[in-house]
Amino acid sequence: MKQEFKVIADLLPNNSRVLDVGCGDGSLMNFLVKEKNIETRGLELDQNNVQECIYKGLTVIQGNAETELYQFPNQSFDYVVLSQTLQAFYKPDKVLNELLRIGKSVIVSIPNFGYWKVRTSLLFFGKMPITKTLPNTWFNTPNLHMCTIKDLYNYCEDQNINIKKVIGVNENNTSLIKRKNLEIKNLFSKLGIFLIG
Repeated sequence: MKQEFKVIADLLPNNSRVLDVGCGDGSLMNFLVKEKNIETRGLELDQNNVQECIYKGLTVIQGNAETELYQFPNQSFDYVVLSQTLQAFYKPDKVLNELLRIGKSVIVSIPNFGYWKVRTSLLFFGKMPITKTLPNTWFNTPNLHMCTIKDLYNYCEDQNINIKKVIGVNENNTSLIKRKNLEIKNLFSKLGIFLIG
């Protein structure tokens, strides 16, 4: 399982109810059901991924998170998970508001466009970087809104969204991110994982 999913799973208590938005092939959901006795639901756009989830026995709805989150009642899940998808929405702020409406707490992970290798590639080579967490070229990337850990941290503070915990991930290393170490962690973390609510 990806390091990111391990960190997310550790943030989720046993026996909770979780909505995984953009659940992909259901890898995280499958782990949560088997290892943590978590009741999961998924929302996924890609038909092949939906079929893979169903094959695994997972409960998933095919749909577009940008336009179909309204169908979930207020506070209907303990946690809502959005893994590396926020930057691909046309209106990420509206999606975040919907997630916060649906879940008592929300876990959002983002690829960090402030990571030093991304910055260096743009500075020295003058072109959009390609990394493990950002594997697409500029013309075929699903990313519409480039975001750094610092950007999302500041956004949450500006919008009075409670930041419960932020974790920086780099390979197999994780570290807590606070306001006082935000600059350095923004530079050296490939991914940011936010627990908000």
